[in-house]
Amino acid sequence: MPRSSAPASTAVARPPRRGSAERRRGTVAAYAFLAPSLVGFIGFLLFPILVVVWLSFQKWDLLGSPEWVGLQNYVSVLADPEFLNSLVVTAFFVVIVIPVQTSLGLFAATLLTRGLPGSAVFRVLYILPWISAPLALGIVWKWILAPTNGLLNTLLGHRIEWLTDPALALPSVAAVVIWTNVGYITLFFVAGLLNIPDQILDAARIDGAGAIATFWRVKLPLLRPTMFFVLVTSMIAVFQLFDQIYALTKGGPHDIVDGASLGHTDVVAMRLYTEAFSTFEMGEAGVVAVVLLVILVVITIAQHLYFKGRTTYDLS
Repeated sequence: MPRSSAPASTAVARPPRRGSAERRRGTVAAYAFLAPSLVGFIGFLLFPILVVVWLSFQKWDLLGSPEWVGLQNYVSVLADPEFLNSLVVTAFFVVIVIPVQTSLGLFAATLLTRGLPGSAVFRVLYILPWISAPLALGIVWKWILAPTNGLLNTLLGHRIEWLTDPALALPSVAAVVIWTNVGYITLFFVAGLLNIPDQILDAARIDGAGAIATFWRVKLPLLRPTMFFVLVTSMIAVFQLFDQIYALTKGGPHDIVDGASLGHTDVVAMRLYTEAFSTFEMGEAGVVAVVLLVILVVITIAQHLYFKGRTTYDLS
């Protein structure tokens, strides 16, 4: 009998995997669209941070070559009474500004969303200080608060040292900053209030809730996403505030204690400027910047953890 031939192979050729190719094309396209943002992020955020961290380990006066000194700058700055004073001043400044400007912004937003006559005009007026140049506003307010021929003292009929009295300097600067930022905060709270569905407010009224109860039990909890955004951005802005303080007080008035000049408005950002461009200690200025970055990261993470389980984003 003839020998039977081997059975033909039953393997079927698989079609090309189009899904993986499409995913690769999609990934390439996504990175192409992200490239401008990535270049901006790396060039204007990540790279400067890395340079500042590297600079914090160097001794450099902008003229000679940088010299590696390790942790010497950190030891010097963290033991400097002027830097420690700036941390205390910044803490008091934040405690004054953040609660007051947030409360005033929320109150103004509540009034603007009630449909009162002239609300559109006031929305524009509230935002004008925030979009103006901070340094120019600082110069204007320095004239208003001037002890001699200042507008405020002229109206009051008394000479008050608003910017040179150690007890009044920080509250006066805080008042100017609050006046500047209230419009910005009001704008976001108006958007948050208008985003609350009318059905929820109607249900609260049907249940017998008055205006105050509706605000505290309905509107305020639903404003937590806006509150989180406002607090994070405001905190970062206040910690980094420099131009208005420079225009108003340049960190003063100063007290000399054990040879150290302790300014009553010498916030951390002002201390960074002094280290970098007055004493030309770029390494120590880098340390101040790194400490400021760490403080802001810790505060932002703490705020995120607090609002994480208390925030509702879906109002449908």
